[in-house]
Amino acid sequence: MRIAFYGSSLLSSYWNGAATYYRGILAALARLGYEITFYEPDAFDRQSHRDIGPPSWASVRVYPATADAVRGVLAEAAKADIVVKASGVGVFDDALLTGAIASARPDALRVFWDVDAPATLAEMRADPANLVRQSLAALDLVLTYGGGVPVVDAYTGFGARRCAPIYNALDPETHYPVSHDPAFTSDLSLLANRMPDREARAADFFLQPASRLTHKTFLLGGSGWHDASVPPNVRRLGHVGTHSHNAFNVSARAVLNVARDNMASTGFCPATRVFEAAGAGGCLITDAWEGIEMFLAPGQEVLVARDGHDVVDYMSTLSAEAARAIGKAARLRVLAEHTYAHRAALADAVFRDCLMRKRAE
Repeated sequence: MRIAFYGSSLLSSYWNGAATYYRGILAALARLGYEITFYEPDAFDRQSHRDIGPPSWASVRVYPATADAVRGVLAEAAKADIVVKASGVGVFDDALLTGAIASARPDALRVFWDVDAPATLAEMRADPANLVRQSLAALDLVLTYGGGVPVVDAYTGFGARRCAPIYNALDPETHYPVSHDPAFTSDLSLLANRMPDREARAADFFLQPASRLTHKTFLLGGSGWHDASVPPNVRRLGHVGTHSHNAFNVSARAVLNVARDNMASTGFCPATRVFEAAGAGGCLITDAWEGIEMFLAPGQEVLVARDGHDVVDYMSTLSAEAARAIGKAARLRVLAEHTYAHRAALADAVFRDCLMRKRAE
């Protein structure tokens, strides 16, 4: 089956945290026999910050961020059996959604793939005229990369015919143990772009512990932190390309995951960083959010921090031996249950069931 996928970027993770999710799930779907064309706009300087070249498992169409170009790529939706509009493309989102729905063949599956469901749902609650909310009746399926039962219930409550979470996961061919890299050595590392709805939590869970643990070293990767006020023992890296994520995750005593506000409050939204760190065998400390035990066992495969005080306690007592044991256990768990092959099998089953129902109508 052919998929036309309109998303932010497959080739670049620059200001695009969904890139590794797209790569993992779409590569796994391609291995199941799907033919995928990914349409991404030339926007936000992403094309000059590519992490990968065009992959063998998908055809990538980069189009100018203009209205004419958008109309041109939308016309190609008629060739696909499954037409996907992802959230957060960043330019022409409304036109892409309405155009994808209008351009799909009558027998094709129309899908909205939400990579930030808590934010989308908040917008839908605040505005009855929100385009996604108004488009649910014309969509066959909503997929999300997290959120669990609360998100599914919210979407179906707004009128979605079907909603299914396809969680982030591990791509074992991309994220795996490597040798330590002195450039990424630290006691605690955080890789996260600076976002308004994450900054206060990053200060609580990372910067404040750094200011208290002055004898330890902290490493901060991600875009946007260049002008942030940080303690002297925090070293800033700026954007870290995906080719360096494995070394980043294994070269620290522990790595920290800090969810954005709405994802932490919604729960069941494990970030890509969770599985990347586990896949590399890194010892992960995550802020607390509901549903973590679905993915990793607290205390055995991950350390869960309720606040910055917990982070300080962990970093004051965590030995290198204990950190290695936690990282090893996490890697075994995600390889057994949480790879993109697992997620693609679920997505494939959902697609086939929805198509069967659609064609039976």
